[in-house]
Amino acid sequence: MTVTRQGSTGDKTDVSARDLSGKSHARPVRMRRWFIVIGLLLAVLVAGLVGFNAFRAHMIAQFFANNKPPPVTISAVEAKSEVLPNLQRAVGSLAAVHQVNVTSDVNGRITDILFTAGSHVIKGTPLVQLFDKPDQGDLASFKAQATVARLALERAQQLKARQVGPQVTVDQAQAAFDQANAGIAKTEAIISQKLVRAPFDGVLGVRQVEVGQFLTAGTQIVSLTDLSTLYANFTVTEKDSGRLKVGQTVRVSVDAYPGKEFDGKITTIEPQISTDTRNIRVQATITNPGDILKPGMFANVIVVLPDKPAVITVPETAVEYTLYGDSVYLIKEKKEDDGKTSLTAERTFVRTGDRIHGRAVIEKGLKPGDKVAAVGQLKLQSGAAVEISQDPLPPIPEKPPLN
Repeated sequence: MTVTRQGSTGDKTDVSARDLSGKSHARPVRMRRWFIVIGLLLAVLVAGLVGFNAFRAHMIAQFFANNKPPPVTISAVEAKSEVLPNLQRAVGSLAAVHQVNVTSDVNGRITDILFTAGSHVIKGTPLVQLFDKPDQGDLASFKAQATVARLALERAQQLKARQVGPQVTVDQAQAAFDQANAGIAKTEAIISQKLVRAPFDGVLGVRQVEVGQFLTAGTQIVSLTDLSTLYANFTVTEKDSGRLKVGQTVRVSVDAYPGKEFDGKITTIEPQISTDTRNIRVQATITNPGDILKPGMFANVIVVLPDKPAVITVPETAVEYTLYGDSVYLIKEKKEDDGKTSLTAERTFVRTGDRIHGRAVIEKGLKPGDKVAAVGQLKLQSGAAVEISQDPLPPIPEKPPLN
């Protein structure tokens, strides 16, 4: 095939099909070159990114390996074996050994009030006087009758001794005299009932009556309470009842006097267990120095039982109580590559028991002599390096502070 091209001079040029075919082969070669170049550039870029990430990760690891956090300063204590007091705790209330509402045995109008509310009285102290004039008159009448009967009896006895009078006269005179004396005794008893007295030593409460008031039998006049000795009534479970015995020492504390304890002894143990609660009632008698305790107070009772064998204990602040279990940070020694010794804290789960006087009993998980962190656990995590502070431990309160 021949193509005729006309130039500017009018000449014609023939271009063969071979020349066109040569141009068509040159274009795909250039495209492949471009693809190869772009692929190489992408490969270099990807390799650079991968290398950069690997280099960065290596440098970060090297940075953290060479820049360890400083040891955490903590206070540490040793777990020790000791004999703790064996105590049985319970709650109850206080009751007076002697406490009554003073009342009158008979009806009558109050003529005089002989006491001051809140005062301390002794047994037999007059408190209230009821109107007793008619009874006083009856008493005088019976005394006069007794005088006449006594004189008649004496004359009858004299006549009988001289065998002038009969025995029946003596018997009648004796009966009249006895009857008059019986009237005197009865009237004196009625008069004594109208003078109300304190039945025992104690402290009077609030006055409930007024002068001139007609008092019916059984109406409360005033309360009388003996505060020298009180009862501490409390309950324990059926399981713990076998450990209690009459005569064991108890320590009672009340909210009104925090930090103060009152000693006493168990005096009564109920002989039967309640079928409703499966608890048993126990009563202890305690002294009340200064009469500061009052009946009705809520009481925390501690029964001192015989000592148990020695147990392992740590300060209560060393134990972390969580839903997953109780744990402590056990201090362990670790040798570094350079031969130096460092300390680390390892979280160790334990089984705790009673808590007494600011110390917790460790039933499982520690042995005597183990060092545990007592202060500063909030800054710790398992495996962290620690440094033991030389400062003394802060005092551990036996009871949580009150707001």
